[in-house]
Amino acid sequence: MKKLLITGFQPFDGESVNPSLEIVKRIAGRAVNGYELVAREVPVVRYESVETLRRAVDEIRPDAVIIVGQAAGRPDITVERIGINVDDFRIPDNEGNKPVDEPVAADGPIAYWATLPIKKMVDHMKAAGIPASVSNSAGTYVCNHLLYSVLHMLAQRGEAHIPAGFVHIPFLPEQMAGRTGLESQYPTMSAEALEKAFAAMIEALP
Repeated sequence: MKKLLITGFQPFDGESVNPSLEIVKRIAGRAVNGYELVAREVPVVRYESVETLRRAVDEIRPDAVIIVGQAAGRPDITVERIGINVDDFRIPDNEGNKPVDEPVAADGPIAYWATLPIKKMVDHMKAAGIPASVSNSAGTYVCNHLLYSVLHMLAQRGEAHIPAGFVHIPFLPEQMAGRTGLESQYPTMSAEALEKAFAAMIEALP
């Protein structure tokens, strides 16, 4: 059976949970579309996130990679189209790093296209009744840093044929507890809906 490495981030920016980590834990070990889902937890730390993912790739030797992150304020699941070669953190990461206009990789190209079948994944989720779209910006925080880094790493290794990319998901409902009046600013999606969404998007993988 093929292996899909799927990663979720630790909580950050004052949150007690991160929906990306919660969902990958829920689906870890399942078999979908001929893939065994192997989950790993990733720190929200500039360089440590990359080393954690690099070790996971070396250990698992995956046939596909999906990195999952939280996107507060986005109403749907967004599959990222591109990773860009810049770190410009709006807030510090979990170890206080806050680079401004620095490259992710000094020797790397300006950007990499994600190699996941992004539009097919979105179509599969929509067909399953899940709000989803393609996103043209993964930001300039640790999410983009890791997206760019995994694509750069695979390219350097001659493994750019391995489908890899990033998916942003909304808050979980429990993250809005006590935030009365902010519901319109921070849409949520249930864990059950997220599970359904990931099953649908993985069905789109080759």
